[in-house]
Amino acid sequence: MNIATKTLITTGLAGAMLAGLLTACSSNQTRATVCSPPKGPNLDEAIAKARFDLETGCERQFDAYFTRLLTIAEGDPKKENKAVFSDFLVWANDEGLLSKRKARETYTRYFGVKYVSLISDYSVCAQTCPRQQDVMRDMSSELHDKEQGLLKVSEDRLEYYRANRLYQEAELVLEATCTACAEDYE
Repeated sequence: MNIATKTLITTGLAGAMLAGLLTACSSNQTRATVCSPPKGPNLDEAIAKARFDLETGCERQFDAYFTRLLTIAEGDPKKENKAVFSDFLVWANDEGLLSKRKARETYTRYFGVKYVSLISDYSVCAQTCPRQQDVMRDMSSELHDKEQGLLKVSEDRLEYYRANRLYQEAELVLEATCTACAEDYE
């Protein structure tokens, strides 16, 4: 074999190895960046897939994964699902995907009776009344989320009816309070 042939073979082998390495690198990169929220009827399997994906590059899509998990849980509603979602949110906090406060608010938004959209450390007259319509719209949206979490995911009708009653009471109290506040400022 002459030197030109050896150089050509060596160059060809090096090129093939380089192409193989680039393909391997690009396929790993693609796998890590393709995020697809879980499908299927099994909530336990879906949560396992969601945890894996959220640990391996899909953390920015946490909300999409959480929404999909809720939808999957609707297929097998039971009271135990509250604990499953609580554990998932605790895990998300432990992994740094959500702050403790955000995890608690997310759980309360779907599975609690209280309204996170109504919580305020400020004066109702000064802070809430000027935004009364926005607050009620946010509470209405949250009631919809409670319907999904309490009724459709965990079949907890009693807690949902309590949340619904609290919504109606808050609407009446807020209306009366804001009317009284307006009279104080006139």
